[in-house]
Amino acid sequence: MTFLYTRSHSYQEPTPKQHPDQQMINLWNHVADKANWRIVQLPNGFYQTEYKDINDQDTWIDVTRRETIEGAESAIDGSVEHYTKKLEFLKGPKVVKTFK
Repeated sequence: MTFLYTRSHSYQEPTPKQHPDQQMINLWNHVADKANWRIVQLPNGFYQTEYKDINDQDTWIDVTRRETIEGAESAIDGSVEHYTKKLEFLKGPKVVKTFK
């Protein structure tokens, strides 16, 4: 009995950057600051959250729409918290517990 052995190769695509570029980090720092956010009321009564464009201080970029102003502020707080965490993760692993 004859066995046929084959060898296969896997050619991977180049891996994407594991670390975001400086432009992305600057954006995360910008939107992690609540002072760069605002809430506007739309003609239909909804509230829209917007952050100031990092490149053009006169332009605002819309993000979400909510029915109440409290909901809109909560959405901003959630976004600020999200981007703050992303910036924390860039610092690398954090020791949460050690044993003796």
